Amino acid sequence: MSLSVAVTGIVATMPYIALQLVGIKAVLTVLGLGSSENVLLTDLPLILAFVVLAAYTYTSGLRAPAMIAVVKDLLIYLSVIVAVIYLPIKFGGWDSIFGAAEAKLGTVNQATGKPAGVFIPAEANYSAYWSLALGSAMALFMYPHSVTAVLASKARNTIRRNAAILPLYSLMLGFLALLGFVAIQAGTKPIDLDGSVNPQLVVPQLFLDHFPAWFAGIALAAIAIGALVPAAIMSIAAANMFTRNIYRDFIRPDADPKTEAKVSKIVSLVVKVGALIFVIAMDQSTAINMQLLGGIWILQTFPAVVAGLYTRWFDRWALLTGWAAGIIFGTISAYNVINPVTHAHFGGSVAPIPGTNFSVYIAVSAFALNLIVAAVLTVVMRALKIPTGADTTRPSDYAADETDPKVVEIERTQKFVEPGGPSPVP
Repeated sequence: MSLSVAVTGIVATMPYIALQLVGIKAVLTVLGLGSSENVLLTDLPLILAFVVLAAYTYTSGLRAPAMIAVVKDLLIYLSVIVAVIYLPIKFGGWDSIFGAAEAKLGTVNQATGKPAGVFIPAEANYSAYWSLALGSAMALFMYPHSVTAVLASKARNTIRRNAAILPLYSLMLGFLALLGFVAIQAGTKPIDLDGSVNPQLVVPQLFLDHFPAWFAGIALAAIAIGALVPAAIMSIAAANMFTRNIYRDFIRPDADPKTEAKVSKIVSLVVKVGALIFVIAMDQSTAINMQLLGGIWILQTFPAVVAGLYTRWFDRWALLTGWAAGIIFGTISAYNVINPVTHAHFGGSVAPIPGTNFSVYIAVSAFALNLIVAAVLTVVMRALKIPTGADTTRPSDYAADETDPKVVEIERTQKFVEPGGPSPVP
């Protein structure tokens, strides 16, 4: 089961990192890098984004995103707060902005015969929104980068303080989303290198068009760094998961920390290459679907990871079968969602529950199937009296503060681990 969780965590981070690469690419594109003259110049912003991310993580490891995270947050707070105060004043207030957005999104798209967007969701769409919020929240701490950040913290009080201010960051993301409505009122033209309209460029272009060059530079830096930091820690976390749960357990059980660090660096690069493939292979006009696809996969580890913290009731083979059922169902369902404009697969993350017209986030329906399969098979396994295996965890495995003797000894023996190597807490 640990192998399946590790593989899922590694693969699920790739579309998440791909979304960050697209964000960095958007900033470089509006700055004028690249050209539509040939393939190399067209993809130059993406190549530069990949190179910067690879160099950033390979040379500095976990220290880099940890040290720059505060700068990133300050830049984002500054840019967004100034934007949501200044831009509405410039364009007639929020009432005028919301009116323009409602009129724009109500316009019928000639390609699909449907409204261009949704300003206020209809009652039939409520289930899609609440299930997306629920599934995303459940998936968040299943990602290996969340666990890496927790285990790399100084003490549990550090996590408590950060969790306490996390809602403020979510509020900033909500304000950032409102800038899309502002861009409609402002008439922002997000033109890509080939002359086509690229919605991903809207917010960077909005800052370039309506702010002084010096402040636009701050805002674009906030967007780029805001993508660089999570992408870096995601790739490091995925690499550490491979090193600790696959390489050391199945390939080199006797690997020392220095060897683990070297393997982690290499795998970190491989993960970023995988993310680059997602960017190239998938429809970038709906880049958010990359992250949501990762959410579909990673949520299938929830029963094994979270249930295992509270109960030993589930059978290990039942959990593995449920995980496989959820992964297969979720991937096929996501593949069958077609983008109505580009006709590309993986065009969305919401689909009806089989046999109904009740549309929900695919990760949630796949998770429900996962849980049902695991529970039913566990009952069957118990009835057949199949051995459940030995649980080797101890109460001390759940305590790892800075002063814990176990942590002190690990830090003493692993001080020579190179940047980018595994977290000192197992």
